[in-house]
Amino acid sequence: MATYKELLKQQEELASRIEEARKAEISDAVQRVRTLVGEYNLTANDIFPSGRRASKASGPTGKVAPKYRDPATGQTWTGRGKAPKWIDGQDRAKFVIA
Repeated sequence: MATYKELLKQQEELASRIEEARKAEISDAVQRVRTLVGEYNLTANDIFPSGRRASKASGPTGKVAPKYRDPATGQTWTGRGKAPKWIDGQDRAKFVIA
């Protein structure tokens, strides 16, 4: 069985080899990406879209209609997120907005 110092030395050598392999693979990946970008005349916006196109791809956003109402106070809840105290632990069917 190897000693603690021997294992630490092996760990350092392995970390060095891992870093070398990582750098080599990143270099290869960057070269492949550059080739594809040049071949298809891609722009940064083609690869990393921003603005309106990006937000539309993530889906619509906006207000959600409430699904539940507290008859005592009139407070409403959409059914998303943490349940308010007035409905927590109760049968939600009696609070459904028809």
